[in-house]
Amino acid sequence: MFSPFSRVPSVSLGFLVPITVLVSSISLLVRLGFRFRFLECICHFRSVLTRRRKLRSNCVAPSVTSRSCFSINYAKREVRILCDKAKEILMEESNVQMAELAAEKHVRYILSVEKRKDNFESVVMEHLRMSGAYWGLTALDLLGKLGSVDVDEVTSWLLSCQHESGGFGGNIGHDPHILYTLSALQVLALFDKMDVIDVDKVTNYIVSLQNEDGSFSGDMWGEVDTRFSYIAICCLSILHRLDKINVEKAVKYIISCKNMDGGFGCTPGGESHAGQIFCCVGALAITGSLDLVDKDLLGWWLCERQVKSGGLNGRPEKLPDVCYSWWVLSSLTMIDRVHWISKEKLIRFILDCQDTENGGISDRPDDAVDVFHTFFGVAGLSLLEYTGVKPIDPAYALPVDVVNRIFFTK
Repeated sequence: MFSPFSRVPSVSLGFLVPITVLVSSISLLVRLGFRFRFLECICHFRSVLTRRRKLRSNCVAPSVTSRSCFSINYAKREVRILCDKAKEILMEESNVQMAELAAEKHVRYILSVEKRKDNFESVVMEHLRMSGAYWGLTALDLLGKLGSVDVDEVTSWLLSCQHESGGFGGNIGHDPHILYTLSALQVLALFDKMDVIDVDKVTNYIVSLQNEDGSFSGDMWGEVDTRFSYIAICCLSILHRLDKINVEKAVKYIISCKNMDGGFGCTPGGESHAGQIFCCVGALAITGSLDLVDKDLLGWWLCERQVKSGGLNGRPEKLPDVCYSWWVLSSLTMIDRVHWISKEKLIRFILDCQDTENGGISDRPDDAVDVFHTFFGVAGLSLLEYTGVKPIDPAYALPVDVVNRIFFTK
């Protein structure tokens, strides 16, 4: 993990003195009533130990004085006090009554969206109806209600969105795009209807979008983004055609988008963002390349996305949003660092974003609901192992039983 002291050739361990002052200050604030998350307390302690290890490995320290030994022990003691206080706070907060998932109302809301053709939500989603179908249908499946829809009707509409190039558009008559192609394949996977498409034709469309540097364009117009790298890899994996692209170049391009903070951007040098991180980590997971990720460094960046309300944001200094319950949580799950956040507080945040009267989930409490946030809220609860929600695969964003059917049945 990166340390600001990693390039210091020689330094005394006396640097721990200002750290003990900082820890003492934080401890005092806690005693005065300020609240710090337990995770933040652990971060302080971990920083002390990490920096100490870095210094000992990168420099030849003279002799450890009695003062520096005292500083180390004092820091440990202060952090223990701080952690104990934080645990007490968490226990107090856990006694507050938690809302329940209004599953039946969410199902009714999702089914009603398709029936209302003249409302605002329907109009603004017209161009991305294919992705809307994926969000709504996957949420229904996670809630055990996929049988509520007419499979043949949806499949017929979906096929009418396919372009002669092999790709799918967001709606009938729209240009093909790699994003809507993935959504179409995911819907067909939910229905176990992959046999209705020409696999080679779809494969050729996706393969045609890979660029010389290994990146992928979203469509014929050439926009490049790590989102499209993930989508291409996910599509071809679902189709069992991953060998049709240059996987080595694709992985190399994704790694070139990694930043010093451990995150990933949309292109090399782009700002780290939770959505892009999901795409990059998901693509690396599917290709078996997660060993190229600094899991601790990325894990710290991701767990710092949790704010006081328990929700997660997409990057520093932004408001929490239910959709990041998926982007952040799935990434943490894939790198095995999901235990670094407060699961209980995140569950609370998601449930507080429900419309308990009409169904649906919004980005934040008391905002308007939509299918997008409803799906990602339910998907987040799935990763959090919430009772009554089917398990979801963090890399493919499909129910685990669907993924198993794709890869483990003939």
